[in-house]
This record gives sequence, structure tokens and C-alpha cells, in this order.
Amino acid sequence: METYSFLRQLADSWALLAMFAIFVGIVIWAFRPGSRKVHEDIANIPFRHDDRPAASPGDDPAQ
Repeated sequence: METYSFLRQLADSWALLAMFAIFVGIVIWAFRPGSRKVHEDIANIPFRHDDRPAASPGDDPAQ
């Protein structure tokens, strides 16, 4: 059996199965029960320092 045919059969069978298993594992890991707090914390990163006023276009950022 030549190398191309072997790699093609491997990719069509076991590699596809492995990629599907990795995908399912990532989805299960992302939606695990304890991850809600972590995802909410990460989603609120842009709003953590929202108490500072926004800079005006003419303001000097060095000040």
C-alpha cells in the first residue's frame, strides 16, 4: 500500500473519529455546569472600569 492511500484511509476513518471526539469534548467542556460564572466574568471585562468618563476627541491622552 502506498503512503497516500494509507494516509487517505486513516484520514477518512480514525482521524475523522478523533476530530469529532475532540469537538464533542470541547463543547461539553464549554457548557459544563461550573463554567457559567467564568463565562459571565469574561463577558464583563470591557465594563470593569466603566466608572471613568470617556475621553473627548480633543483631550490629551498623556494627562
